[in-house]
Amino acid sequence: QAQGFEQVEPLALSALDGYNVCIFAYGQTGSGKTYTMDGSSADRGVTHRTFETLFSGIEERQKAGLATYTVELSVLEIYNETIRDLL
Repeated sequence: QAQGFEQVEPLALSALDGYNVCIFAYGQTGSGKTYTMDGSSADRGVTHRTFETLFSGIEERQKAGLATYTVELSVLEIYNETIRDLL
Protein backbone atom coordinates (compact mmCIF):
# COMPACT_ATOMS: atom_id res chain seq x y z
CA GLN A 1 0.00 0.00 0.00
CA ALA A 2 2.83 2.39 0.77
CA GLN A 3 4.19 1.95 -2.75
CA GLY A 4 0.81 2.82 -4.27
CA PHE A 5 0.55 5.91 -2.11
CA GLU A 6 4.02 7.08 -3.14
CA GLN A 7 2.67 7.37 -6.68
CA VAL A 8 -0.20 9.70 -5.72
CA GLU A 9 1.27 11.62 -2.77
CA PRO A 10 2.46 14.51 -4.99
CA LEU A 11 -1.12 14.88 -6.26
CA ALA A 12 -2.47 15.04 -2.72
CA LEU A 13 0.08 17.69 -1.80
CA SER A 14 -0.74 19.75 -4.90
CA ALA A 15 -4.35 19.89 -3.69
CA LEU A 16 -3.04 21.86 -0.70
CA ASP A 17 -1.73 24.41 -3.20
CA GLY A 18 -5.21 24.88 -4.67
CA TYR A 19 -5.16 22.44 -7.59
CA ASN A 20 -8.10 20.15 -8.31
CA VAL A 21 -7.04 16.52 -7.98
CA CYS A 22 -8.51 13.25 -9.20
CA ILE A 23 -7.20 9.83 -8.17
CA PHE A 24 -8.65 7.29 -10.57
CA ALA A 25 -8.35 3.53 -10.02
CA TYR A 26 -8.84 1.67 -13.28
CA GLY A 27 -8.57 -1.99 -14.11
CA GLN A 28 -10.15 -5.34 -14.73
CA THR A 29 -12.63 -6.79 -12.24
CA GLY A 30 -10.75 -8.58 -9.48
CA SER A 31 -7.45 -6.81 -10.15
CA GLY A 32 -7.20 -5.23 -6.67
CA LYS A 33 -8.49 -1.69 -7.17
CA THR A 34 -10.62 -1.71 -4.01
CA TYR A 35 -7.81 -3.20 -1.94
CA THR A 36 -5.34 -0.62 -3.29
CA MET A 37 -7.68 2.24 -2.45
CA ASP A 38 -9.05 0.94 0.89
CA GLY A 39 -6.39 -1.47 2.14
CA SER A 40 -6.89 -3.25 5.44
CA SER A 41 -6.79 -2.17 9.08
CA ALA A 42 -3.17 -3.30 9.26
CA ASP A 43 -2.08 -1.82 5.91
CA ARG A 44 -4.13 1.25 5.04
CA GLY A 45 -4.79 2.03 1.41
CA VAL A 46 -4.35 5.07 -0.79
CA THR A 47 -7.60 6.73 0.35
CA HIS A 48 -6.75 6.65 4.07
CA ARG A 49 -3.14 7.69 3.54
CA THR A 50 -4.22 10.56 1.30
CA PHE A 51 -6.68 11.85 3.90
CA GLU A 52 -4.03 11.66 6.63
CA THR A 53 -1.59 13.62 4.45
CA LEU A 54 -4.18 16.21 3.43
CA PHE A 55 -5.60 16.89 6.85
CA SER A 56 -2.22 17.04 8.58
CA GLY A 57 -1.03 19.47 5.90
CA ILE A 58 -4.18 21.56 6.29
CA GLU A 59 -3.72 21.65 10.06
CA GLU A 60 -0.06 22.73 9.75
CA ARG A 61 -0.84 25.50 7.26
CA GLN A 62 -3.82 26.79 9.20
CA LYS A 63 -1.86 26.89 12.48
CA ALA A 64 0.81 28.90 10.68
CA GLY A 65 -1.87 31.25 9.36
CA LEU A 66 -0.92 30.49 5.77
CA ALA A 67 -4.33 29.51 4.42
CA THR A 68 -7.86 28.34 5.11
CA TYR A 69 -9.33 25.36 3.32
CA THR A 70 -12.63 23.90 2.18
CA VAL A 71 -12.49 20.20 1.36
CA GLU A 72 -14.92 18.59 -1.09
CA LEU A 73 -14.96 14.92 -2.01
CA SER A 74 -16.68 12.77 -4.60
CA VAL A 75 -16.45 8.99 -4.75
CA LEU A 76 -17.84 7.46 -7.92
CA GLU A 77 -18.02 4.01 -9.42
CA ILE A 78 -18.20 3.51 -13.16
CA TYR A 79 -19.30 -0.01 -14.06
CA ASN A 80 -20.83 -1.18 -17.35
CA GLU A 81 -21.13 2.44 -18.52
CA THR A 82 -23.18 3.32 -15.42
CA ILE A 83 -21.96 5.97 -12.94
CA ARG A 84 -22.86 5.49 -9.27
CA ASP A 85 -22.23 7.99 -6.47
CA LEU A 86 -20.76 5.97 -3.60
CA LEU A 87 -21.31 8.59 -0.92
